[in-house]
Amino acid sequence: MTERQTAIITGARGQDGNLLTRLLLDQGYRVVGTTRLAQPADAALEPQEMRECTLTDFDAIAALIADVEPDEIYNLAAFSTGSGMFDDPLAMGDINAMGPVRILEAIRQSGRPIRFCQASSSEMYGARSLAPQSETTCLDPRSPYGAAKQYAHAMAGVYRSAHGVFACSAILFNHESELRPEKFVTRKVTRAAARIAMGLDDHVILGDLEARRDWGYAGDYVAAMHCMMQAPEPGDYVVATGGKHSVRDLARIAFAAVGLDYRDFVRTDPAYRRPGVETDLVGDASRLRALGWRPSLTFEDMIGRMVHADLHQLKLSQTKGLH
Repeated sequence: MTERQTAIITGARGQDGNLLTRLLLDQGYRVVGTTRLAQPADAALEPQEMRECTLTDFDAIAALIADVEPDEIYNLAAFSTGSGMFDDPLAMGDINAMGPVRILEAIRQSGRPIRFCQASSSEMYGARSLAPQSETTCLDPRSPYGAAKQYAHAMAGVYRSAHGVFACSAILFNHESELRPEKFVTRKVTRAAARIAMGLDDHVILGDLEARRDWGYAGDYVAAMHCMMQAPEPGDYVVATGGKHSVRDLARIAFAAVGLDYRDFVRTDPAYRRPGVETDLVGDASRLRALGWRPSLTFEDMIGRMVHADLHQLKLSQTKGLH
C-alpha cells in the first residue's frame, strides 16, 4: 500500500482550488488549503484542512511547509479581478509575481523533495500574431497581471534549472465552471441567461462580442495540473482545448440552453471592452496530451452545465425569498 500523499493548495477557496481539492481527496490525499484570513471552512466546498497564510509572508510560508511536510504544493492563489487585469498592479506584483518565488525559496530552504506547480496564464502571451501558442511561444504580456505571471513563470524555471526543484508551470488558458465568480464574462452571461429566463432581468450588457478565447472546463484543467506533477521530470505545459469561441458564441449557447435568442437580450457598450486585449489566443496542448491528458467537456456542454447550475441556485434563492 502506497503512503498517503499530502498536498498544500494555495488559493483553496477559489474555483480551481475547490475543484483540485475534490480531485485530490478522491485520490486519497491529505489536502491542506491556505487562506489569507482565518475563516470557518464551508464543509460543502472545502472538506480539507485550512490554514491562515499569505503569499506576502515568507516566514509563514516556510513555517507551513515545515509543519505540514507536503509532497506537493499547488500555487493557485493570485490577485485577479476578472476583467480588471490592470487593477492594482502593486498587489499583482507582490502576490502574483513574488508570492510564488517565496514558495519556491521556502521549498529550496526546506531541503525536502517537494513537487511544485505554478498556475501560469495565457495572459503572458499578450498580443501574439502566431497561433496556436505552445510552451516555446515568445511571451509578450500587455497587462500587469500577465507581466506578474510571466515573472513567476520564469522563476519556476530558474529554480528548476538552478536548484533542482521539481517545479512545473501550468500555462492555463481560460477555464470555467459553475464555481466561477460573476465578475468573469462566462458566469456573467450564464447567470444573465438564467435570470432573464426566470423573469428577473430583461437584458445584459457586454463588451466586444467578437472577442475570442480558448475556453475549457476548470475540472479538466486541475486534472491537468495533477497529471503534470506525476510526470518523471518537471516542465512547462500549456493547458488548453485548441479550439476558439467568441463571446457571441458564449451568449448564443447560454441563452439557447433556456430556449431564448440572445439577440433579444444582449446589448453592447464599448465601455465594457478591455484595454490591450490579446488577439488570437488558442493553446497547443500537445505536450500535455502526450502525458495522457484529454479534456472531458465540450464548450457547449460546459456552458449548458453552468446555465443549469445558475437556474438551480436562483430557484433555491426564490424559495428563500432572495434573488
